[in-house]
Amino acid sequence: MKTWSEAAGIQPLASKIITNSIQRDRISHAYLLQGDRGTGKEAIALLLAKTLFCNNRSGVEPCQECNTCKRIDSGNHPDVHWIEPDGRSIRKEQIEHLQKEFSYSGLESDKKVYVAKGADTLTSNAANRLLKFLEEPAKQTTAILMTENSSSIIPTIRSRCQAIDLKPLNPAAFQDQLVDNGVSRSNAVLMSALTNNLDEAISWSKDEWFAQARKLMVQLIETFSTNPNDVFLFIHQQWMPHFKERTQQEQGLDLLLLGFKDILYYHIGKEEDLVVFTRDDARIESLVMFFSQEKLLDILNKLLDAKRKLKQNVHPTLVMEQLTIQIQG
Repeated sequence: MKTWSEAAGIQPLASKIITNSIQRDRISHAYLLQGDRGTGKEAIALLLAKTLFCNNRSGVEPCQECNTCKRIDSGNHPDVHWIEPDGRSIRKEQIEHLQKEFSYSGLESDKKVYVAKGADTLTSNAANRLLKFLEEPAKQTTAILMTENSSSIIPTIRSRCQAIDLKPLNPAAFQDQLVDNGVSRSNAVLMSALTNNLDEAISWSKDEWFAQARKLMVQLIETFSTNPNDVFLFIHQQWMPHFKERTQQEQGLDLLLLGFKDILYYHIGKEEDLVVFTRDDARIESLVMFFSQEKLLDILNKLLDAKRKLKQNVHPTLVMEQLTIQIQG
């Protein structure tokens, strides 16, 4: 999304809310952009920052060509500050550094913008620091917080932001886009269940690591049903060595969610919604015989809980060991 007109075609409500406030010169001092990965949070944050700073904009549209727009795109504008999780969390020291930076006058104007990616990862101390910042905003300061997990944003921060929901993209249209870019239809269906980001989906479809991750996910589910005594060995010798980074561990749980959801869908006659398996796959028939509907619903809840624990910095090996015990229980 390079322009507001393009954003309006993808996120019509969100773009209308923001462009209306621009036209009326009533920009909020803080926005909370909440939505799944790939729904355009970062693109909208960039657009808003460029709109605020661009001196050559036409209506609400930044020119995209001036030095200011280009530096914001590259992350090098001195009055636009980006905060990202340091490891797994945004820490108090990062917010303190931001406050120090904002105590100085803007280098090129009176305006300042800060963008916090993964605002749900704020530690409690960092959240309290940020809250004070939001409670006493400078006149020309705009905060843009982004999250995929809005329920983890503390209510006092949420109440001081204008919350803007970004809607999931149309899966069928996204799958067609992927097919147009050379991705097989079956892979396009899987990718659209994991991300709304076109470049990310295309990259994963060509990635040997991802192909192996998908294979390991199916093997783990089968091991639960055919060789339950070998599951812990599988977790330690194959699963954890492959899913090393935090993003990979989260993706592994996402794949497991899709795999177990497929088994549930097959149970209830929704074969047309299968993502990982196909309706004529003999493996899913045997898995349906092993996992009851009640058990599958419990497993899906346990997987969501495991994802929350990863977000809370619980050690990934411990998360997988607990999940294994819960699935086997």
